[in-house]
This record gives sequence, structure tokens and C-alpha cells, in this order.
Amino acid sequence: MSSPKVLIAAAEGAPFAKTGGLADVVGALPAALKREGVEAAVIMPEHSVIKHNFRNRLTTVAAMQIQVGWRSQYLGIEKAEENGVTYYFIDNEYYFGGPIYKGGTAEDEQYMFFCRAVLEALPHIDFKPDIIHCNDWHTAMIPMLIRTQYQGRDQGGIKTVFTIHNLQYQGQMGFEALQDMLGISPQYFTPEYIEAYGCANMMKAGLVFCDRITTVSPTYAREILDPFYGRGMQGILNARSHETTGIVNGIETKDYDPATDRQIWVNYSVDDIPKKYENKSRLIQEMNMNISGSTPIISMVTRMTEQKGLDLVRAVLEELLHEDVAFCILGTGDREYQDYFNYIAAKYPGNSGIYIGYNDQLARRIYAGSDFILMPSLFEPCGLSQMLAQAYGALPIVRETGGLADTVQPYNIYTGEGNGFSFANYNAHDMLHIIRFALSVYRDKTSLLKLIKNAMLTDNSFEKSAKQYIEVYKSLVG
Repeated sequence: MSSPKVLIAAAEGAPFAKTGGLADVVGALPAALKREGVEAAVIMPEHSVIKHNFRNRLTTVAAMQIQVGWRSQYLGIEKAEENGVTYYFIDNEYYFGGPIYKGGTAEDEQYMFFCRAVLEALPHIDFKPDIIHCNDWHTAMIPMLIRTQYQGRDQGGIKTVFTIHNLQYQGQMGFEALQDMLGISPQYFTPEYIEAYGCANMMKAGLVFCDRITTVSPTYAREILDPFYGRGMQGILNARSHETTGIVNGIETKDYDPATDRQIWVNYSVDDIPKKYENKSRLIQEMNMNISGSTPIISMVTRMTEQKGLDLVRAVLEELLHEDVAFCILGTGDREYQDYFNYIAAKYPGNSGIYIGYNDQLARRIYAGSDFILMPSLFEPCGLSQMLAQAYGALPIVRETGGLADTVQPYNIYTGEGNGFSFANYNAHDMLHIIRFALSVYRDKTSLLKLIKNAMLTDNSFEKSAKQYIEVYKSLVG
């Protein structure tokens, strides 16, 4: 079989429902696969945001009742087209009529239902996959169900690829809940299968029962073999390391192109970099900063969580802001970090710009108007901001972890090579040292221009990722 048919299962997917980078991947990968000649479709929940914003594009495929444990539950199937790709939606108002992620046991129940519903929907859709490509713990029971309860049925012959986007979230619960919803036999509640530290673990089920594992960067694939990054899964990950492939995510380069992006103030390209600084002037106005155009702007577009290295930022930011430097951040998250950045905004109004929340247009304008994008992550499976920064000519300053290490080549002052800056140790003053090195390069306009061009010419397209995924798919179906 030269071209397997692949059904991508995920909790969210752009443009229909998005809370983070997973949705961007699910939105971009199937279109890239199609451009490479692979037939791919997506299946995901029909969240309330989809019903509200896309209802005129949805067509009904089927409606039925299915058994979920002892319950008889409604399963509706809708579909829509996007970029030539068919998206199938699992409709159930009880589970998906509210937030994309309900949290706690309600979220566990949401996605146990989703895993069952995907497999029960397959006979009723006009797409017969050779492979189901599962993403994170929300879809992790699909490989186990195929290999256990669906043997002898048509679904039992489907191969599965399981992609780890972030091991921090695993879908842990008491075994009784999994048994109640999905009828999982007690024989599987052992360390060999789905038990981990006294809990049933959906992520582990995916890792044990899938046919191949992928992670979202080669470095992360190596890191998760270590207990710090493995989050308790390092045992099974080491056992299956020979069946694990790290593939860096890409970005949708047509969407994130400063030459055509209608959401930034002034369009520009690698051949017209001075126009980028018109965006910088507008960003200074937008963020109400009182700085000159020659002051370097270091920005972050991030979730405000410990993972993102904000403890390092908090340790040295005030020292940095006493220099001729400006700092911008857009994001939302933990209250302690939101409060800290509001404090920075109040104390340093002239050279700080703080936006608590998420705003896609402003995020793009920050990439277009900033000189540097800071990403000092404690861990980062892949990361997208560094690639978006490069596309818009904002130089990434990153810690060498996960996908950041794979996509940012540190600047070499002797050869002129590189597309950003990086530091290795999770240490605030190591970060400050590399920031000051970046600022010294900023003052050397010839070197700076060369580095910006290097960044903007970096190939972060999904085509590279798609070709690697195709190799994984072909290894399963021949």
C-alpha cells in the first residue's frame, strides 16, 4: 500500500475549536499530508463553540444511540470541509455542550465517551482509515479498545499512531471510572498495562497499546526517557524507545507570513526588513510605551505557567528593565504570574507592555513588532512561538530543551550562522547572560540584519513534518 488513509483523532482542531498548539497541529497536518498525496481526515468533538460559529457549514452524517458502559448515549456525526480536508464531529450535548476541557472527573468522562464514540462512528462515515492517528491522553483509549474489545470487528484491523504533545497531562483516574464507562477488564489494571502509581492512566494505555509512538520533537523523544521529563511514564517509554519517533511540528507558513498577514500593521518580507520597524513603532503605541524606536523590545507570547520559565523571568526582569530595554508579554494562566506582570506594568509603565488574556491579532503584531521573543521554558515538547518569531523576523531567545533545541540554532559570531540565541541551564543568570549577548548583537546592525534574514528564511513548514509522519504510517501498513 503506497498511500495509507489516515484519520486524525484529537480533542481540538483549528479553525473549529482551539485552546492551544494541539489545535494548530490538527489544523495544519492533514492539509500538509494531502499535499504529499496522503488521504487524511480529522475526527473531533463537536464542541459548543463549533455549533455556534460553524453551524451553517455542518452537514449531518448520522444519528444513533450507543452503549457507554451501562448507559445508552446519543451519538451524532456531522462533517465539514476545511482546506480540502474532511472534518468529522462527534455530537453529544451532554459531553460537549460546554467547555472544550471541563476539568476533573467531568473531563475524564468527556474523553472516555469520545474514544468510544470515535470507534462506533467509523462504520457510519464515508472514510475507512488504515490508521488512526491519536493525539494526547484524550484519545489514548482508542488504541487499547481496538486491541481488546474490537478484535474480530472491522475496527480491530486498524493500526494506531499515538503522538505525545505534552506528558504533563495524562488522564489519571480511579480504575472504577474507566471500568464503568468503557467496560475495561480488571486484568488490565496492572503495571504491565494501564495502572500507574495506583491510578488508571489513559496516557499509559495509549503508550502500551498503540502500534507506534511519536513525540513532537526529536529532543523531547530523548528527554522523556529520563524521570524528570518522563513524568512517571519513563518505564514504558524506555521499553518502546525503538518504536518512538520525534517529529518537530511545523507552522502553516501561508497563514503566518508577514508579507501577506492582514492582521499586522505593515506587511514586509525578508527582502524588505526595514518595514518591520514600522510595526515596531505601532506596537510601541499599542502598548502605551514611552521608548524610542531604537530601544530593543523583548516579548513573550505564552501561557503563564511554571513550565514556561516565568520564575527565571521574575528573577531578573527588574534588573533588565533598568537598562534601555522594553518588555512585552501577552498571555494568561496562573494568578501569581498574572499578578506579577500587572505589578511590572504599574512600576515600569514606560518600558513594559502587559496584556493578560489571549488575542491572536495582537500576538501576530507582537511577533511583527518585537526584536526578540523570549522562551526560557523548563520543558517544551515542541513550541510554536519560536517558529512564529522566526517567520516574522523576531529573534528567539530560548532554553535548549525539547523542540526549542531542535528549531533554534544559536548565533555564531565567527561564522554568522544561526537563527536565534539559546542557553542550556535552567538558571536565571545564564538566561540574563544570553539576553545581554543578544542585545550586543542588536547594536551591531550588520550582524543583526544577517541574523534576521537567517531566521526568516528558516524552513518551519509542515511539509517536512508531514513527510516524516508518512514514513511512520508506511512502516505500519507497508
